[in-house]
Amino acid sequence: MSETSRAKEKLAADFHAVMSDIDALMKATGSQAEGEAKALRDRISDRLDSAKEKLLDAQHEAVQRAKAAATATDDYVHDNPWQAIGVAAAIGLALGVLIGRR
Repeated sequence: MSETSRAKEKLAADFHAVMSDIDALMKATGSQAEGEAKALRDRISDRLDSAKEKLLDAQHEAVQRAKAAATATDDYVHDNPWQAIGVAAAIGLALGVLIGRR
């Protein structure tokens, strides 16, 4: 797994942890809130729900784009197998040269 993928997964996990901590805090202070504190609690709760929905939408869209890209790549490779082999060989050669320099 690439470093970027690990960083994204860690960021997502950290975001989920913060969201669950905020949820727990909101539930723990729910019965104690009065006046402005209750209004603030309600506003935070609404924003938290909105953020969760946006995160789920973004995750769904990313999965759909990845599936579409994989399908397009698969179709291209099936339609043009020799070109795909040539591109893969060229990339392998370039990586080999770069690694060999180190």
